[in-house]
Amino acid sequence: MNTEQTKSNNSALYTLITVFFFWGFIGASNGVFIPFCKAKFGLDQFQSQLIDFAFYGAYYIGAILLFIFSSVAKKDILNAWGFKKGIIYGLLVSTFGAALMILAVTEGSYLFILGALFIVALGFSLQQTSAQPFAASLGEAHTASSRLNLAGGVNSFGTTIGPIVVSIALFGVISGVDIEEFAQKANSLDSMRILYVFVGGLFLLAAALFFFSKKLPDGKSDSSFEPASKAMKTLIGITLILIVVFAYIFSRYEDPEFITRFIENKEKDYLGLGLTVSTLVIVVFGLLFANVTAQKKSEGWGAMKYPQLVLGMLALFTYVGVEVTIGSNLGELLKTADFGSITGPSLAPYMSMYWGSLMIGRWAGAISVFNPSNQLKKILLIVVPYVAFGVVLTANAISGQDVTPLYAYAFVIAFQIVGFFLGKDQPSRTLMIFGLMGMIAMLIGLSTTGTIAIFAFMSGGLFLSIMWPSIFSLAIAGLGKYTSQGSSFLVMMILGGGIIPPLQGKLADIIGIHASYFIPVMCFAFIAFYGWKVIAILEKQGIGHDIEVGGAH
Repeated sequence: MNTEQTKSNNSALYTLITVFFFWGFIGASNGVFIPFCKAKFGLDQFQSQLIDFAFYGAYYIGAILLFIFSSVAKKDILNAWGFKKGIIYGLLVSTFGAALMILAVTEGSYLFILGALFIVALGFSLQQTSAQPFAASLGEAHTASSRLNLAGGVNSFGTTIGPIVVSIALFGVISGVDIEEFAQKANSLDSMRILYVFVGGLFLLAAALFFFSKKLPDGKSDSSFEPASKAMKTLIGITLILIVVFAYIFSRYEDPEFITRFIENKEKDYLGLGLTVSTLVIVVFGLLFANVTAQKKSEGWGAMKYPQLVLGMLALFTYVGVEVTIGSNLGELLKTADFGSITGPSLAPYMSMYWGSLMIGRWAGAISVFNPSNQLKKILLIVVPYVAFGVVLTANAISGQDVTPLYAYAFVIAFQIVGFFLGKDQPSRTLMIFGLMGMIAMLIGLSTTGTIAIFAFMSGGLFLSIMWPSIFSLAIAGLGKYTSQGSSFLVMMILGGGIIPPLQGKLADIIGIHASYFIPVMCFAFIAFYGWKVIAILEKQGIGHDIEVGGAH
């Protein structure tokens, strides 16, 4: 590749990674926005978690619609457009969503806010489906992982500063503000309108940069579209059942008797819990049924005949779900007396440190792509996490927050460093170790209160940090011509962020927010199981352990 082409591709990459920043910024900001909306609109914990349902459910809907349209057209529509156009279209959809959000906060309607957020994330779904293969195509194949890790690092930076910016937008720099009292002010959403004017402008600017960058390649792959009619019908069936169940759940909140009994009188909604659990069961058993059936007769099932993919889909569903549910329920947890009654802008440093923990791990996980010597790599594995830790602290300090309570978190980071050394750059081994560490951290958080428990729950971000690229690389290993299709199925599993947080929210309404954190324990346990099980599956297919780790979500 000549120097001029390299410069052009680098310029394209720097433009491209801006969209990775948007995903992280908006997604992590929900952790601050959720408790605010709960107080502002008088919601229960389940209702407040519908923000995540709208946001991450849109990723699933966007991905499955693209797959359905491609199946009907018998060609990969996104590849026919080119990844560049796919990103432009996605940014324009998100711009439209931002405009709707401005109207929604002006109207002060929670349902309107959910709808606008859904449109913003629908654009993100198209951007994400386009951007990851586009980043991989901007250079030599052997350097693809470094470009994806760079993009993942920028995504993590967005998750780190998102809660800080949204906290300032909602609360200013006032310390000690009472979130319930502040949220009831008539003009308390004005600053969110201004924020989304700015965000929408950035979406439009990024779309213009892509459109007018004539040297930017269209970004098309050579892979052919592989039909999978039975897989498509199964996914459509799962989707329709989920829509019916959630529609019924939502309709119950339109019943005044229900509102009085279960929200105003604080009664326990066991039927609602059962219905929410059923959404999880539908996804799990639907995918397992598909794989079992496909292994008996593979025709029409496409990539779903591979057990590493289907279990990987469930692992990715679980990973996104636990990543989101820890952060989204953290605000409600910290406001309790056992956790220091932390509210308002004082939440921001903790939310930022949780999402910043993902950045800490991803920066460390990216070290190996630069091929340092063994001795230098060992040094960097110790130094880089603390450099990233310093970045998170500095970002919070600049915003005017007191970060001294977070200094002791440096001790917790040491456990992640140990995990990296034990993982030995093997995705399956690292996944299993970090899954077990995450499970132990959640159990410590469940059995204690105060600072120890807060740090334990926040450390979930440290152990989740490497899971997206590890699961992704293991799940698509050995898929051959079905690799592209398998990747699309995996992106659909971002749905986990829309299913698991509402489940924990409904459970929290019944047994309490602290006890509800046993949901993340189970999630980490399954991810650890996948890390262990996938080794045997790949060995049976004659595939070695050394699967290359790609980028991060």
